[in-house]
Amino acid sequence: MIADKMVGFVRNSSVIRAMFEEGKKMAAEFGPENVYDFSLGNPNVPAPAAVKEAITDILEHEDPVLVHGYMSNSGYEDVRAAVAEHLNGLYGTSYAAKNILMTVGAAGGMNVFFKTMLNPGDEVLTFTPYFVEYRSYAGNYDGVLREVPTDPVTFQPDIEALGAAITERTKILILNTPNNPTGVVYTRETLARIADVLRKKQAELGTAIYIFSDEPYRELAYDGVEVPWIPDFYDNTVVGYSYSKSLSLPGERIGYIVMPDSLSDAEDVIAAANVANRILGFVNAPSLMQRVVARCLEEKTDVAYYDRNRKLLYEALTEYGFTCAKPDGAFYLWVKSPVPDEKEFVAEAKKEHILIVPGSSFGCAGWVRLAYCVSYETIQGSLPGFRRLAERF
Repeated sequence: MIADKMVGFVRNSSVIRAMFEEGKKMAAEFGPENVYDFSLGNPNVPAPAAVKEAITDILEHEDPVLVHGYMSNSGYEDVRAAVAEHLNGLYGTSYAAKNILMTVGAAGGMNVFFKTMLNPGDEVLTFTPYFVEYRSYAGNYDGVLREVPTDPVTFQPDIEALGAAITERTKILILNTPNNPTGVVYTRETLARIADVLRKKQAELGTAIYIFSDEPYRELAYDGVEVPWIPDFYDNTVVGYSYSKSLSLPGERIGYIVMPDSLSDAEDVIAAANVANRILGFVNAPSLMQRVVARCLEEKTDVAYYDRNRKLLYEALTEYGFTCAKPDGAFYLWVKSPVPDEKEFVAEAKKEHILIVPGSSFGCAGWVRLAYCVSYETIQGSLPGFRRLAERF
């Protein structure tokens, strides 16, 4: 018999991944050019050429025992120092190697931090809609995920609702901006108000409340929209980052967390996170990819590619009559279902060979998510189907 906790996890297994697998089956049956899969945030933009050059040069010229061997659980010292200096140049901070822990992607980093901080029954808050796996990540350590609403039009966080949701068991607030699934970027005003609420609640309850800022889409912002650096607003902020989107390396599972000296009990948190990285079984982040990303810190993905897709999909669907949240960042379009049960709409879209994800998977029924990190031709090919859906509903 499998573990009781896993029974629930299996039952609620990611709809996104299930739809992605179904898309592969449909592509085999109908031809990939006739299936329009918007289910998974899997970048269609290749990694920058500098990534391949770095891999080749490292394998040819660096000591293979070093490249493929163990290092400190937190990662290579020189890599962590390079990441810290890169962030210092961007944000005027003063991080050192000790403040950086290289992780198995942003998800691995979040799990390391939750392992470090959560006791059974501790609460993790997140704003709806939210990335589907957050609930599982909190549950891994017997934490309890609590949903906090956002404004139903702008999808900016509801600050009053946040204050009401905080209890003496609240340990962590997850922020995800640019947001998956809405594409919304939280404004400076919003972040300042969130920080004010958390500081007041910390003082009132006599507890430490941490922000975990989940930032895999940090560089994906459009039309000059600013993505603020959240530690500037709130001292108890840990940042989780991934190169999955910024360098189109989702399968390489490489990222980091930033644990500033300003954290409550910073020394203990940093030490415990290093141990958590090991005992969770990661041991360390992939060695080769650590050395690769250290050489590619100034590289960026082709944001213009995603912007072109964004404009085509948003403009076409709004023209057809769909209500969409205009994304300022990431590569997702959040679309209001034309019928109350969005799963009915998802099923009808599948008849047009269009795969989209129901909003209930993100804690927000009545909407659907489209990942537009696909080829431009995929979006073009899907538009007649979307038009027929608009006419049908």
